[in-house]
Amino acid sequence: MALPVLSSSAVKFRRVLAHFPQELSLAFAYGSGVFRQAGASAEHGETNMLDFVFAVDDAATWHMTNLSKNRSHYSFLKFFGPKKISTIQGYGAGIYYNTLVPCDGRVIKYGVISTDALLEDLFHWKTLYVAGRLQKPVKILAQNENSRLQAALVSNLKSAVTAAFLMLPESFSEEDLYMQIAGLSYSGDFRMIIGEDKSKVQNIVKPNVAHFQKLYSSILQDCPQVVFKHHLGRLEASIDKSPEGQFTQLMALPKTLQQKITALVNPPGKNRDVEEILLQVAHDPDCGFVVHQGISGIVRSSSIVQSAKTILTAGAKKSLTYSLKKLYKMTKGGLRK
Repeated sequence: MALPVLSSSAVKFRRVLAHFPQELSLAFAYGSGVFRQAGASAEHGETNMLDFVFAVDDAATWHMTNLSKNRSHYSFLKFFGPKKISTIQGYGAGIYYNTLVPCDGRVIKYGVISTDALLEDLFHWKTLYVAGRLQKPVKILAQNENSRLQAALVSNLKSAVTAAFLMLPESFSEEDLYMQIAGLSYSGDFRMIIGEDKSKVQNIVKPNVAHFQKLYSSILQDCPQVVFKHHLGRLEASIDKSPEGQFTQLMALPKTLQQKITALVNPPGKNRDVEEILLQVAHDPDCGFVVHQGISGIVRSSSIVQSAKTILTAGAKKSLTYSLKKLYKMTKGGLRK
């Protein structure tokens, strides 16, 4: 699963990791501080905030140890103790962020999520918050020998491909596929209206196609609907858009997305089972739009609660600083266009 980056970068990330409790089931770095984005210089990447996610088996115990090592990272919530912090962590997307933290000569942001919550998101797309990040290239820094976690990481990627197939036309390019996948976790995110660069998805994909290829190549090679044109050096796909083909794909979607689609389509008071409703959606010419609406519903609710949590977990001053940085990036992206 780990994607190669420059060895000097790997050393830099591991130095940061050494500052934290080591009881991690998974740790990864992501974002513009790890992978270059379009419109940003190489030097800009060296000054960007570094983003990390740490998955831990026992959140309260991990926060207790981290409070003893890195108490200054926390907002006023540190006075309530590790149990209260882990309770707050459980709301929204199930992740607790400490942001704008000086560490090893860089400014970092790190999120802590329980292994169980991560598995739920990867397998079922409960919030699509961390699962969405793991659908894009990341730098894996630590991963324990948890076969269920490994299976969940692969399942998440397969689900991303299936959802993208349903929303794309019958034929599309490799870049179209990666653009669709990269945009899944931004569908319905209110921060894309205010707070994020509108070209964010394109900026992520265009400079990093090779990283997306490494992430998805084994899944696409096993997919009968995708053909590798080796003599052309590119991928071509022809998707079965028949009701039968779409029904097969809909039945393979994560549980939460199936439930969201069911709620969108099923009239109030009718108790039809999920399979019956998905069969109806499979015959709908707007099947892809219905899938998109279902994904948007998942992302919208988790992004709102998670953003509200930031005021507590970061504190008012850091929240304002972080929001202003996001607005600056959004404005700069608009000016480039």
